[in-house]
Formats: sequence, structure tokens, C-alpha cells
Amino acid sequence: MLGPQIVGLIEVVFVVSGLFLLVRHVLSASGRKAAAAARARADTTLLWDISSTDFLLFIFCVITGGLLAQMICSPLLALFGIDINAESDRSAATLLLGGAFHGGMLAGVAFFRLALRREEKTRTAPRSVWARGLGTLLIALPLVAASALAWQSLLRLCGIEIHEQDLVGIFAETDSALILGSMALLAVVSAPITEELVFRAGLFRFLRTRTPRWVALALPALLFAAMHANLASFVPLAVLGIVFALAYERSGTIAVPILAHALFNLNTIVMILAGLGVE
Repeated sequence: MLGPQIVGLIEVVFVVSGLFLLVRHVLSASGRKAAAAARARADTTLLWDISSTDFLLFIFCVITGGLLAQMICSPLLALFGIDINAESDRSAATLLLGGAFHGGMLAGVAFFRLALRREEKTRTAPRSVWARGLGTLLIALPLVAASALAWQSLLRLCGIEIHEQDLVGIFAETDSALILGSMALLAVVSAPITEELVFRAGLFRFLRTRTPRWVALALPALLFAAMHANLASFVPLAVLGIVFALAYERSGTIAVPILAHALFNLNTIVMILAGLGVE
């Protein structure tokens, strides 16, 4: 495993690269022009011809799928001797319940899209997806870091104690290769696919043509951040959610924010395992 100094240096390179891309592709005149053109294209490419009733059915399928999966998983944990309230079983319980919830939500999305509604598939060149996904990650890193610093400084100023996310603690503390591998699979594969399909390809896409744009950007991002149930990471995750929505809007394909999300989580895991502090 790379040492903390090397990982820290790589992270600095990532942040500096992200600042360069942010200026070149977002803040510059050409970047703003490209963003405006992308927004105009998105009015067509991201248009979701779905009724409010069907959208509520989509949300119902997602939530019900997640809750049902957890309800099924809970007695299975007891059957295998895993106590969700025992500190010794915390890692396994968090992994299995989290995996069940994400798997259930993904099953709800699949059921809605495949069984209830058929939608046209969009094709995007793989190289373009990889380049845009990596670019989205790099642009997100300095924005997330700055918002985390400001937000957590405000929390400390208000005397609010900061706690790390449960998954962060598990990655930092567990010695089990099986649990680490399973958690990495959940964080890098399952969570990005599920959360992007729900929050960006679902909620953001529905709201984008039906509400003011700032509502479509902010509401899914806030719900995305709230789902992680950690006050210290709430604002940084909301910022991350907005970046992913903008990447979806600009690229026209959900594959880009899914890849960026996966790379962001992988980057976070590497930092944790290297011993660098991540709230």
C-alpha cells in the first residue's frame, strides 16, 4: 500500500488538476459557452416524458425495494448469529444492511424501468465517458475539499462535535480482507450505480424540466447528502451531488456521473487506507 506522503502528494496533484479543469472548462468564456450549449441540448436529451403519477411510482419502487431488502436481510443476520447492536458485529451488519438497501433500491429502479416502462437507450463512446468521468472527479475534488473545510470549521465554531461516517470508520479499523473487499465493492460499484440512477437519472431528470433549474440541482443533491446521515459530510456531499448533476446535464449520459462517483469513492478509500484523515 502506498504511504500517506505519496498518497497525499497524488491528492494535491489531483486537486491542482481539478482547479485547472474548473477554470478551463467551467469558468472561462469558452467553458460557459459550452455549458450553455449543453444545457440547451439537455432540454431534449434529458427530457423525461413521464407523468407525475408514474414518477411517484418510480420513487415508490425505489424506496420499497430498499426497505424490503433490509427487512429480509435483518432476520438473516440473526440467523447467522450477527447482532446488529453488538460492537463486534458492527462492520458485518453495516456492510450487509447497506448492501441490501442499495441492492433493493437498484432492484426497484430495474423493476420500474424494465417491467413498467421501456425507454430508449443512449449510446456514448467509452473513451468519452472515461475522460469526462475522470474530469468530473478532478473538478469535484477541490470544490468538495473547500466546502468540507468551510462547513466543518463552522460546525466546530458552533461547538458541534464532528463524527466520521460509519463506513469510513469501518475502512479505517477493520483487519478483515473479506469485509474490506466487500465494502469496496459496495462503495465503488453498487452505491454509484444505484445512487446516480435514483438521484440524477431519476429525481434530477424529472425536476429539470418541471421546476426552476436551481431546484432541480439542489433538491436531489440535498437528499443525496441527507441519505448518508452524517452532519460533517452533509454540505460536501451536497456539493458533490450538484457537480454530478451538472456532469449528467453536460454529457447527456448517466454513465459519466456513475463513473465519477465510483472514482470519487475509490479515491476516498485509498486515502483512508493510507491513513489520511477523511471525515
